[in-house]
Amino acid sequence: MSASLAAPSAATQRMLRGAVLPTLLRLATPNVLGLLANTIVIGFDGYIVGRLGADALAGVAVVLPPAMLMLQMSAGGLGGSTTAIVARALGAGDAPLASRLAQHALLVGLAASLLFTLLATSPALYAAMGARDQALAQASSYAAVLFSGAAAIWSVNVLAGVARGAGQMATAALALVGTTAMHLLLCPLLVFGAGPLPPLGVAGAAASTVACNALSALGLLAWLSRPDQPVRLLGAKWQLQRSAFRRILGLALPSSGSAILSNASIGMATLYVGSFGGVALAAYGIAARLEYILVPIAFGIGSALTAMVATNLGAREAARAKRVAWTGAGLVWALTGLIGLAAAVWPQAWMTLFTVDPAVQAAGSAYLRIVGGCYGFFGLGLALFFASQGAGRLAWPLLASTARLLVIAVGGGIAVHVAGGSPQSLYGVVALSLAVMGIGLALATYLSDWAAPDGARAKA
Repeated sequence: MSASLAAPSAATQRMLRGAVLPTLLRLATPNVLGLLANTIVIGFDGYIVGRLGADALAGVAVVLPPAMLMLQMSAGGLGGSTTAIVARALGAGDAPLASRLAQHALLVGLAASLLFTLLATSPALYAAMGARDQALAQASSYAAVLFSGAAAIWSVNVLAGVARGAGQMATAALALVGTTAMHLLLCPLLVFGAGPLPPLGVAGAAASTVACNALSALGLLAWLSRPDQPVRLLGAKWQLQRSAFRRILGLALPSSGSAILSNASIGMATLYVGSFGGVALAAYGIAARLEYILVPIAFGIGSALTAMVATNLGAREAARAKRVAWTGAGLVWALTGLIGLAAAVWPQAWMTLFTVDPAVQAAGSAYLRIVGGCYGFFGLGLALFFASQGAGRLAWPLLASTARLLVIAVGGGIAVHVAGGSPQSLYGVVALSLAVMGIGLALATYLSDWAAPDGARAKA
């Protein structure tokens, strides 16, 4: 056997030969635990910022869409694509190719981070999204620090994607847990000040996020450069190749396009909610944080789906890849659906974690009562996106995300400007958009033939 086509590692063999559900759970468990640590960060930041008042909450709320866009593009878009291409190369037994693609993916991530640094620090962006006066000042302060350090966030997510592609889910999870532990200690010190440290307000929360992600990225880079790793970054020779960039971008661009469409939907909903005033915007910022928590849960299982599907397709096991996809999607649908139902029945339990303002609590509870019941469809759609990413078939996820955006754009406009201007009408449109995305992508996945060379042929 040649050096370039070596025997698959033990982790890759498990993805190819292990029983589907136990293997998926084994891979997903460290991911979910690590991403639950990230979930703690989302909730913790909301708690800390909530202590600064409603203006701070509203300001951070309007930064959340571009911040989550960056997170989803770096972790789910490029990071997930990196997982897929590395896993597929290892599934085919080509470790040098996997290392070469991982190096190019890191360079793509650094280039993409510059776009966020240049475009997402402008106060005009947040004014256009509905922030005014003090809320706009808080948004501008938070965004300036967060997006100036975008390179740290992109790097850690690409490197975690490399580790997942090699089947080393625990390594990626440990990096997330370490990031969370550091942030829990550093964030309140920077926000409120301590001793010689002056209080930085919302900018302190962003500074803590950047610093902790940078440290975790350095740790992952050192780990992935060890001689015993199946995929090496600094240990292998760097040689830029157009074909490698094309291969990465061919998957990462449509993956990121889906994230852009998804966050455009969130941004559109935020814009519509902003028309109802500051209280509604602050309430939406708190309530919508629960949706952002569902994303890490879906990503924890979804990244395992990406790796398993890509590995099996690399080994030409299309039927097993499809079975893996449905098993994981069903699991995510059940978990996110239960969380959504709990939020719909007991919305106050979530809202009181972040604010004591009764008006904000009431407005956020109204949102969760209507939208919470459709969170299962949201999770289903996310899981099938990750499975499709592993398969390299992203046309249908793009169409599903487009359908969600159209439902919000058109239906939201009707709800706000035609149907009496009721927030409840707008929330109903948001719920419908989640159902359209999840059900549409499930149907498309069922009809797709992953054994077809171009992935476009459907079952007769």
